[in-house]
Amino acid sequence: MNEFSTTPHGARSAPPRRWPQTGYPAMLTATAAWHVFVLAGWLLAPAAWPWWLAAIFVNHAIFTVTGLLPRTSLLGPNWTRLPAGTRNADAIALTIDDGPDPVVTPQVLDLLDAFDVRATFFCIGANVQRYPALAREIIARGHALENHSQVHVHTFSVTFPAALTREIDTAQRTLEQVSGERPMFFRAPAGLRNIFLEPVLRKLDLRLAAWTRRGYDTRERDPQVVTRRLLDGLAARDILLLHDGNAALTVDGKPLILAVLPCVIDAARKQQLRFVTLREARVDA
Repeated sequence: MNEFSTTPHGARSAPPRRWPQTGYPAMLTATAAWHVFVLAGWLLAPAAWPWWLAAIFVNHAIFTVTGLLPRTSLLGPNWTRLPAGTRNADAIALTIDDGPDPVVTPQVLDLLDAFDVRATFFCIGANVQRYPALAREIIARGHALENHSQVHVHTFSVTFPAALTREIDTAQRTLEQVSGERPMFFRAPAGLRNIFLEPVLRKLDLRLAAWTRRGYDTRERDPQVVTRRLLDGLAARDILLLHDGNAALTVDGKPLILAVLPCVIDAARKQQLRFVTLREARVDA
């Protein structure tokens, strides 16, 4: 259902926010302050310019390295586990990236139906444009469709704010137009990002979501290895990551996710854990 409303004069107004407004990340504020400090130091002592240049380099190196850590919250709010609370005391979330894929995704949907499991699909906007019926099928079967960027570029983590906004907002519009639902969560390509991302997500009313554990199923061909990575230490509130798009194949040509999911679901249920979408896990819902 489209969440936009109209004014008495028929104008289209912005939909209500789903996420509270947050301040800018502490690291962004600190970086801005550090640049002001260095500029002042250079003006007062220009002869020491090599030291001031080194100070800027160190600062940039710190936030660049931080952006390579998908599970850190130093660059802003980031779901690496489901929120605490009674709602999620026995819940885990299955998240599936890089689709929809015309071969793999239908099989994943059938498998999830067979086990009565609901998942969160982080879809690439360009793929949704290619396979709109498949994206609508994800919603129709009770799963959540979320934003994984428009084209999933490998340079995403070194992109500046204007380009970040275009990339994420284009995907947001694509997914809403095709599915009729506005995404609530965003996952960065490969989980990599930079210091400019959180202000963009704040503007677009999206919450960053990473994961608790992943199987590396885009490059590992042994389903037992992937399964072990996902289940080792599995606990309530975990967020698991698999792929229906770009999935590696087993030695007999089967997409890894199809070989891994039954084992993961069975193990989770033996621990009396239930699967929820990220939307269902919101404690303020």
